Amino acid sequence: MILLAVFFLCFISSYSASVKGHTTGLSLNNDRLYKLTYSTEVFLDRGKGNLQDSVGYRISSNVDVVLLWRSPDGDDDQLIQIMIKDVNVENVNQQRGEKSIFKGKKPSQIIRKENLEALQRPVFLHLVHGKVKEFYSYPNEPVAIENLKRGLASLFQMQLSSGTTNEVDISGDCKVTYQAHQDKVIKIKALDSCKTERSGFTTLNPVLGVTSKATSVTTYKIEDSFVVAVFAEEIHALKLNFLQTIAGKILSKQKLELKTTEAGPRLMPGKQVTAIIKAVDSKYTAIPIVGQVFESECKGCPSLSEHWQSIRKHLQPDNLSKAEAVRSFLTFIKHLRTAKKEEILQILKAENKEVLPQLVDAVTSAQTPDSLDAILDFLDFKSDSSIILQERFLYACGFASHPDEELLRALISKFRGSFGSNDIRESVMIIIGALVRKLCQNEGCKLKGVVEAKKLILGGLEKAEKKEDIMMYLLALKNARLPEGIPLLLKYAETGEGSISHLATTTLQRYDAPFITDEVKKTMNRIYHQNHKVHEKTVRTTAATIILNNNPSYMEVKNILLSIGELPKEMNKYMLSMVQDILRFEMPASKMVRRVLKEMFAHNYDRFSKSGSSSAYTGYIERSPHSASTYSLDILYSGSGILRRSNLNIFKYVRKNPLHSIQVVIEAQGLETLIAATPDEGEENLDSYAGLSALLFDVQLRPVTFFNGYSDLMSKMLSASSDPMSVVKGLILLIDHSQELQLQSGLKANMDVQGGLAIDISGSMEFSLWYRESKTRVKNRVAVVITGDITVDSSFVKAGLEIGVETEGGFEFISTVQFSQYPFLVCLQMDRDGVPYRQFETKYERLSTGRGYVSRKRKESLVAGSEFPLHQENSEMCKAVFPPQPESSSSGWF
Repeated sequence: MILLAVFFLCFISSYSASVKGHTTGLSLNNDRLYKLTYSTEVFLDRGKGNLQDSVGYRISSNVDVVLLWRSPDGDDDQLIQIMIKDVNVENVNQQRGEKSIFKGKKPSQIIRKENLEALQRPVFLHLVHGKVKEFYSYPNEPVAIENLKRGLASLFQMQLSSGTTNEVDISGDCKVTYQAHQDKVIKIKALDSCKTERSGFTTLNPVLGVTSKATSVTTYKIEDSFVVAVFAEEIHALKLNFLQTIAGKILSKQKLELKTTEAGPRLMPGKQVTAIIKAVDSKYTAIPIVGQVFESECKGCPSLSEHWQSIRKHLQPDNLSKAEAVRSFLTFIKHLRTAKKEEILQILKAENKEVLPQLVDAVTSAQTPDSLDAILDFLDFKSDSSIILQERFLYACGFASHPDEELLRALISKFRGSFGSNDIRESVMIIIGALVRKLCQNEGCKLKGVVEAKKLILGGLEKAEKKEDIMMYLLALKNARLPEGIPLLLKYAETGEGSISHLATTTLQRYDAPFITDEVKKTMNRIYHQNHKVHEKTVRTTAATIILNNNPSYMEVKNILLSIGELPKEMNKYMLSMVQDILRFEMPASKMVRRVLKEMFAHNYDRFSKSGSSSAYTGYIERSPHSASTYSLDILYSGSGILRRSNLNIFKYVRKNPLHSIQVVIEAQGLETLIAATPDEGEENLDSYAGLSALLFDVQLRPVTFFNGYSDLMSKMLSASSDPMSVVKGLILLIDHSQELQLQSGLKANMDVQGGLAIDISGSMEFSLWYRESKTRVKNRVAVVITGDITVDSSFVKAGLEIGVETEGGFEFISTVQFSQYPFLVCLQMDRDGVPYRQFETKYERLSTGRGYVSRKRKESLVAGSEFPLHQENSEMCKAVFPPQPESSSSGWF
């Protein structure tokens, strides 16, 4: 909390301020000069409460205050002059000693002569009933210096009675609450209510976002009915929600104390304040008391082009798995946010094709009007020669931390144009859906651009005739999750052909529980139990998942359990495994399932002894009182032993807030003819197909196809290698929080958190008729860097705290099936290597002249690989066929 010291004086004795006889604000005595001492100090640390580990500085001075004019119509209308004298700047940490950046420096050398002169030039404050009506200062003074004087002047605004009101001071137009006591008056300012122009943005997702807290308390000390001192304390604290080692705190204090009074100038006669100001010095003018924005001069800072040349080697494709690549990506984004369109375009046009995709990631992630204009001018969507760059641009748009309406409008405009690649057209629509979702989460659902996009998605889905267009709009709706799209989803889920029906049900699966109404569950029950038509296993199992994950009724659970035993072989095993996973992992439906299982007709040996290889399993990656990470893997096979669907999910939870971090789904169908097997019911006429779909950080990406059709399958089986197909590759700005603060003292503070990752998700599917074996692989490599940067700037001295963590690693999931006999053998392997985990901390104090103090700390550790159970049955069978895996892997045959 911040205690502001505000000192107001009224008549009594020779040196105190009386509060008697005044029911509104404080008032100065006539013909007196008040001698005060004033100091403001700031501390930066990681919120651990040890001020000795802090960095910061203290600005102290003497202050002379006189009453120049009082209205003849009332004592509570007055003009006072405030003048700062004898300024000094020093460390708040007394242990700095010889390392102090202020040692041997005079105030004029630290602050600069012209700034010191401006700081010591008087200001005038017009108070009416204790509230600031006007603030007068010389025009064109340095903004940072004016802010320091605003911070002092704001302390002279208060009221003596309890109550809540709004006041305008250096912090803006703020809600304040006064608590009047016999020996003090306490003013509590609600900083989150302050209306002021300050730049800033944050990541919308509560898992990836930050929690910030700000408090401000000013205490006016009263002795024998007189205000003798004011103490103010302001605190701004911040922490990253899912990684609370990224945390910091700013503690700002002000203290104003009366030392003595002496004879002062006589009151100036007059009825108007403006006439008094003109008589004192005609150069003075009324300016806002609200703090103004300033930017410190950056001496020797590189240009955008120079900075790019210094870091581009780290963004070569071979270096993207290293943390240095992500660190360079994040620093370059900061430079891009201050760059002009022409500068950005110049770099884009000059770069080679190897590094250009990474440059496109950075330019798009900057999310400024200039960067958007530059990248749109650079990319030609009518050409098929730059598809990789176009897709990287679109993915970066989908992952945007704080998208605006202009970005959405730009994509809508592109969608209505022509394309050199139909894949890019599909990606544009899918990302439009992601932007709609993010803007609606930020209370932007009624923006014209969002309304237009919603009509485009829903209207397109309703009118689409081609299968490709229906799938495209369904994928867009899967990202947007529009409640008004649910009736269309139900129609396609129940009446659409296999792949369309499956996509519609998986889209419904992404909706939050309040939108899964009784009508939705009735449709899902009809699909699962095939009341109206025969559905594919993938559709039926997804429908069952929706029912069981959304407060299922007793009869719904009972009917699902009774169906086990009447289903195709592998679907029997899959549904049984799903129910067991619900019970083992204590999912919300577990209570209802246990209730139903108390009855013998549902819980018997015949039902729970079904054989097969399909499975569903959920486990914890990590778990703490504050957060958890879970993984789930479900695999569904056809009756002939060929993979139908493999679904790998990773969720991150902070308290009850979820983030769907990763989903990788591999699907295959129509492959039974290759081994002369009989297809399952409802799947007799499916075309041969295999593909991979990925969802990353709540954004559905465009699926990729391994093969489509029998002829395509045969050609790729004869010619293709086992090299994986890339699903998504690039640099992602995952965490993006920037907050500019106007401290009550007049100092400017910034609190920034950035997090980025380099990611490469790939997948492959191998099929051998000779060995009667199929194998699917999903590989994920990432490098992650998260940084926090907190600074407090006075323009002549700056203190900062930088904290960061970084790591590199990944995992690979392999599913191998031998279908030479039944029951066929399945081996699931998930390998996660040990990963390095590095932590950094840098504290610094720096003068604008260049002299500085820096303290650095680094800690590095190795996080060993972990074993994640995938299935508990027949794990010894894996060892009989494959060599034992390293300790960092987990596998099991069943």
